[in-house]
Amino acid sequence: MENQLGLLRVRIIRGINLAIRDLRSSDPYVVVTMGKQKLKTRVVKKNVNPEWNEDLTLCITEPILPIKLQVYDKDTFSRDDKMGDAELDIVPFIDAVRMTRYKNIPNGVIISRIMPNRQNCYSEESCIVYEDGKVVQNVFLRLRNVECGEIELQLQWIDVPSSKNL
Repeated sequence: MENQLGLLRVRIIRGINLAIRDLRSSDPYVVVTMGKQKLKTRVVKKNVNPEWNEDLTLCITEPILPIKLQVYDKDTFSRDDKMGDAELDIVPFIDAVRMTRYKNIPNGVIISRIMPNRQNCYSEESCIVYEDGKVVQNVFLRLRNVECGEIELQLQWIDVPSSKNL
């Protein structure tokens, strides 16, 4: 990709108290989209507190597009059921990556804090941190359009040598 700014690793860690969509449980998976890019996790059978620990990598060309997450319950004989969705604005994360360019930043420094509010899906405060030479953000997102559930994930920036600089 000629307009590539870098890669964003999205680690889908786990679901917390997801909605029940089958008789007693659900078979959840997460679909992550950004623009035309669409990635998904594996299905975790019969579990409303699934652990995925899966890395999905998005190519960042337009750093203003949000990340959209949709959680589904896998069904065999019918259409998969929706289990909620969330949206994550990556602009603060991209700004933090830009701020760390060409600076000698000590390990463990908090670059930025994002508080939950009515305009975002954060369920608790999230810090963007400089860790081991990388910009990392741990996030808990509250799912919308569903009775309950959260997704825990981590963002990490990956520089690509042949890409344009941010």
